This record gives sequence, structure tokens and C-alpha cells, in this order.
Amino acid sequence: MTVLEFHLTGYRRTWRSSVFSSFLLPLLTVLSFGVGVGAYVDGGVNGFSYLDWMVPGLIASTALQVAIGESSWPVLGGFTWHKIYFSQIAAPLRIGDMVGGLLAFVLLRALASSVAFLIVAGAFGALHSGWAIATLPVALLLAAGVSLPVVAFAASITSDSYLAILFRFAVIPMTLFAGVFFPVESLPAVVRPLAYLSPLWHGVDLCRAASLGVAPAWSVSGHLAYLALWVAVGWWLATSRFRKRLIH
Repeated sequence: MTVLEFHLTGYRRTWRSSVFSSFLLPLLTVLSFGVGVGAYVDGGVNGFSYLDWMVPGLIASTALQVAIGESSWPVLGGFTWHKIYFSQIAAPLRIGDMVGGLLAFVLLRALASSVAFLIVAGAFGALHSGWAIATLPVALLLAAGVSLPVVAFAASITSDSYLAILFRFAVIPMTLFAGVFFPVESLPAVVRPLAYLSPLWHGVDLCRAASLGVAPAWSVSGHLAYLALWVAVGWWLATSRFRKRLIH
């Protein structure tokens, strides 16, 4: 809680601009992709308009992007530029406190963005089920699943050039080809398994099922177990990298 308070104290200076962008980004995205591009998608997708079909994927991808953004450059800076984590380890804090406080802050940021997107989607009539509220815990699980491995990666490097590589070869392809903007079934069969390996696809499928009131492509328990595995492995990697950088 002390580490979370530290992050919230810093966020107090910037929250106004982020709240504005949290609503502006969903609005512009829905208008440009859902309404603009959707006007050219005849017949919709799987019986739903393109706007309604795409919005759940955007909720999941927004949570992912916020989580990765808060887990990459800030963590690298905490080790390389500002030396914040070296100050924290000198205080009576454990490695788990540091990683847990950071993760709590990341999840709060992801939750705020997901709520904003859900409100915008509701205003456009893109929600078809009361289960749409379930997109929020799914977005949080997805955010935790991608945040922790990125925290571990950022704690292992000394240059932001590696983060540019991460975004170029992992984050952007995952966002484009994990079922957010078009069905994964449209991909060539040879590359389709790569989409299924992505945690984003599992989050998208769960959010889409909840928002549209349909059955997911996989079982709910299977999706949740896969995302939970990312969280567990990511926690181990993050705490291990913090411990190696700060103690050994």
C-alpha cells in the first residue's frame, strides 16, 4: 500500500490530462473505426454490426496498452535514470511490496481506461448484454498478465531501444492480429496459432462474449486459466528480476 501511495502521489500531478484522454481516445476510436470503417463493412461480423463487434476488442486492447505503457518506460526509468527502486529497497520494503504496489497502480490505470471505454460504448448502444460489466475484471486480468512480464523485461535492460523493439515486434502485431479489428479465423491457418498464443486474443474473446451475450470461442475457464498462467509466470519473472537487480 505504501508503494501504491507513492505512485498515486506522482499521478496526482497528471491525472486531469489522463482522464481527458481516457474519454477522448475511446470516442475518437469508436467514431473512426466503428462508425467510419464500419460503414464499409456490409452485413457486419457474425450477425452484429462492425461497431458492436469491434468495441469489446478495443476495451481489451486499451487495457493492454495502458498496462504495458505503465510497465515499460517508468520501470526502466526507476532503475536506470531516477534510481527510485534503489531508494525503495533501502527502505523497509520487500521485493513483493515493490512489484505488488506497482501492479496495483497499473491495474487502477487500466480499470479507469476500461470504465471510460465501457461508458462510451454504452453511449453508442454497442453493448448487448448485462454481462458487459464482466469486461472490467477480464480487462484487469489481461492487464496483470501483460504488465508483469513487461515489468520483468524493463527491469532487465538499460536502454529504451529495447522497448522500441518490444512495441514494434510484439505489442503492435499482437494488437493488429489478435481479433480486435477482424476475426482471427480470417488469418492464414499457418499463423493463426500465434494469435491464440497471445493473451490479448483470450481477453478479446471473453470481452466480446460478455458484451454481445454470446458464447466465447473457447471455454471461459480455459481463457481464465491461460491468463492466470501469464500472471503467475509474470509475477515470478518480475520479482526475480527485481531481486537480481537490487539485491544480488
